[in-house]
Order: sequence, then structure tokens, then C-alpha cells
Amino acid sequence: MAYSTNFSIEDLHFDNNGLIPAIAQDWLDGSILMFAWMNKESLNKTLQTKNVHYWSRSRSEIWRKGATSGSTQILKEIRFDCDNDALLLSIEQNGSGACHTGEKSCFFNKIDNNFINKKEKRKKPLSNVCSELFNTLNERSINPSEKSYTNLLLTKGSNTILKKIGEETAEFIMACKDNDKNSISNEAADIIYHLQVALLYKGVEWRDVLNILESRRKKR
Repeated sequence: MAYSTNFSIEDLHFDNNGLIPAIAQDWLDGSILMFAWMNKESLNKTLQTKNVHYWSRSRSEIWRKGATSGSTQILKEIRFDCDNDALLLSIEQNGSGACHTGEKSCFFNKIDNNFINKKEKRKKPLSNVCSELFNTLNERSINPSEKSYTNLLLTKGSNTILKKIGEETAEFIMACKDNDKNSISNEAADIIYHLQVALLYKGVEWRDVLNILESRRKKR
């Protein structure tokens, strides 16, 4: 099928009420933040102002996200699915979070074996593995465990942490020299882990690294 490059909002498939579902996704780590509805007017306002606007079905009006709470959403990109009937908004979330409860993401409840667990709220929304790892390390630093290797490294400090990065880097190089794909993957994972421990120890957020990578991508 050939797709026209002159695609417009009129080509989107809105429902009988003139609405289209929209998922808001964190522009850096890919975490899903919230679900809402848009109509043509709110979509146009979003595109024109770069401030995300939705349609409130309960109030029957357009609302700018964060207008009262301060948790605004800045548009980075909009994509639509293959059926033209759903939107994916890549956004920069400001304020406390996307959810009206104050959580970062609205999707903090989990279903386990047909049981809905509303008690185990995630402090951070589910995202990519590297971001999840850093969140876990950060949680470990806040709530130490005697048997935690991460806490052992953080307690010993810079010299031990940096030495481990050097050791893992050397092992990664040797795995590459041996052309052992399984070892290369494992050693790369070890480097990322110890690198994140160093970042945490120095008070550098993983999102700071993602921001730099994103800025470099834009330059390219």
C-alpha cells in the first residue's frame, strides 16, 4: 500500500463523537504516562502551541494538561497507528506527574493471575530496562540491604566503583577480541550496571545521560 506524504488531520479516523484515543509517552525513557481523548480542535491546539490539550468527556470541554496542577505536557512528536484511529504523543512531562493522583504514570495498578493489586504502586512508571535498572539502584541506595552488592559498592566509594568499571571494560574488550557474542552481551550489561552505580554515587541521573544522547541525535 502506498501512503501519501500529504497526510492531514482530516485523514485521521475519529469516532462517532468526533474523538480519537491518545496515549502520552515519556519522550526519553518511553514510559507510558496516561490515556485520554482528543478531538480535532484539541489536536490542532496541541500542534500549534506544543502544549498538550485534551478533550474532557465529563466536562465536554477542551483542557490544557496541567492548567491548574502545573503538571504540563510539552509535545515532542505525534504518531498515529496503521488504522489512523489512535495517537501516540511523545511528551516532556513537567510537574509531579501525569496522573491526577500525583503519580508519575496513571498505570500504577497491576493485574497478577487475575488479581488486581492496587497496593503496590510503582514510584516510577515501567519503561526501558536501563531506566528501570537505574530506578532499582536508586531505590537500593535509599533502602539499603545488607546482602546488596550495590550497597557494598556505594559504601566502598569511588575507588572501588571506578576499579570495577575498569575491570568490566577490560573483560568486554577481551570478549570482543574472542568474538563471543554471548560474553560480549554479558560484559556489556556488567559495564552498564557499574556505570550506573558510578552515576548514582556522583549524583548524576540516568535521564541526564538520555538527554545528552537525545540532543546528539538531533544534531545528526
